[in-house]
Amino acid sequence: MNAIHQEKTIISLIKTCTKKSHLLQLHSLLIRSSHFYNPTIFLSFLSRLSLPPFRDLSYSGRLFYHYPEPNVSLFNTMIKAHSLSRDSAGAGFLLYQELLRSRISSNALSATMAVKCCTKIESLCGGTQIHARIWKDGYLSDGLLMTTLMDFYSCLEKGVDACKVFDEMPHRDVVAWNVLISCCTLNGRTRDALSLFDRMRDSNDCRPDDVTCLLVLQACASLNALEWGEKVHAYIVENGFLNLKSVCNSLISMYSRCGCVENAYEVFKQMVDKDVVSWTAMISGLASNGYGSDAIEAFKQMQKEGIFPGDHTFTAVLSACSHSGLVSEGRMIFNSMSRDFGVNPNIHHYGCMVDLLGRASLLNEAYELTNSMKIKPDAAMWRTLLGACRIHRHVELGERVVDRLVELKAQEAGDYVLLLNIYSSAGKSEKVIEVRKMMKEKGIQTKPTCSSIVLKGRVHEFFADDILHPRTKEIYEMLEEINQQLRIAGYEVRAEKSETYNELSYHSEKLAIAFGVLNTPPGTTIRVAKDLRICVDCHNFCKILSSVYNRKVVIRDRNRFHHFREGWCSCNDYW
Repeated sequence: MNAIHQEKTIISLIKTCTKKSHLLQLHSLLIRSSHFYNPTIFLSFLSRLSLPPFRDLSYSGRLFYHYPEPNVSLFNTMIKAHSLSRDSAGAGFLLYQELLRSRISSNALSATMAVKCCTKIESLCGGTQIHARIWKDGYLSDGLLMTTLMDFYSCLEKGVDACKVFDEMPHRDVVAWNVLISCCTLNGRTRDALSLFDRMRDSNDCRPDDVTCLLVLQACASLNALEWGEKVHAYIVENGFLNLKSVCNSLISMYSRCGCVENAYEVFKQMVDKDVVSWTAMISGLASNGYGSDAIEAFKQMQKEGIFPGDHTFTAVLSACSHSGLVSEGRMIFNSMSRDFGVNPNIHHYGCMVDLLGRASLLNEAYELTNSMKIKPDAAMWRTLLGACRIHRHVELGERVVDRLVELKAQEAGDYVLLLNIYSSAGKSEKVIEVRKMMKEKGIQTKPTCSSIVLKGRVHEFFADDILHPRTKEIYEMLEEINQQLRIAGYEVRAEKSETYNELSYHSEKLAIAFGVLNTPPGTTIRVAKDLRICVDCHNFCKILSSVYNRKVVIRDRNRFHHFREGWCSCNDYW
């Protein structure tokens, strides 16, 4: 057997080792046969031992440091192995620095693996050092390295720096574009992500692929940008991506989160091979849009078709029960999780049950469930219960819940606002003054709520009493005209907290709606996204406006969708 054939045989044996014990036995044989320090064989052995599935960094590290003359490939293998874990990524970066100090020339792959290490340990200093080295070594044309660097800046919320890296690239492939779109979405620049899709689509060099569509659909869902979503849907159909399950699932999610559950159902209905993700997305969309009974029927149907529900499926169907006040159905489904499906309830399932019971005014039962949970309740759970206390004006329990949040050191400005609302609704003016004084003393400031509306591809954001929009004068004039029309129809300000008439009149969603009425033809649906729960007054305002102006108004608040039509809301005033 000649040397080349021997080498190939040994490497094949290394690569096919399925047990670590077999690999170590092979190591012993190789040492005795003097083949072990053959550079190609040693690299193959080191890679197999240091990388998954075995990933023994201790053993492989000792071998690496005992190798007489390690080359750049061996360094890269060890840096890569360290980059796979947050715990050892710091050692990977130190190894890269050791490589630079040695007489061995590093390459683009060395820098790529080192950047991944810095991403894992969130070392901005380390990453920028590598970036400087990339400039020095002239690796700007390496697509993998540059996209890895973009991802590093994105993960550290340095979106501007990620964009600069993108601009530095002489040649940008679809992966680079996708990383940039993902970066914009992660850093809250969803509008920029949508603009990038347009730039790609109009480019002759690089067209959006299915991954691009998935990323942009997520941005559309986040922004409530239905027009953009429909544009992406048309592109998907034109380019034959509709046969991809992941794309269809994202379309269902996007349409559902834009309040267009009919379109979501059309996509779902046309799917040939639905999986648990497809069914869960559809159930979740029905739940958030107020179709509780339909969500439960879909849950039953998926089981008839042999699809086993997962954790997220139960979260979706329990949420449907909560939003629609289906208490007995929710209890039955919750109890069946572990009994019939072997799924142990997690914090999200308990949260749905607390929300369900709290909304149904079963506050004591919700509180008992929270205290009896096998899982320690988190701040989100207590806030859910606090929100229910606000709805049902349960002062004593609300105070106890706030105490729990204080114990967790998780209290936020919104928690005190909820408590303020509870006291105000119960007519406890002295408590209102006390809480406001405490908030002032502690320097607690509330974040202004924001509402957005997308028109002709542009996102317009509004805050309460907003005067920043370039068409502010027209918007306020339109809102005053709307108020006059609604008052004739019987609209009266209905406050759920101690606000003045003027404060209630200029809430962010009212300004967004006025802008929508001002800029769209009669009969056009107005779609608004709000980052907090819609208040009682604005809910009443939207119901009457939908009747007086013959408009469908869709509001997506933090919890759910409200579809207003002909003086009626899809939530049936249960939210």
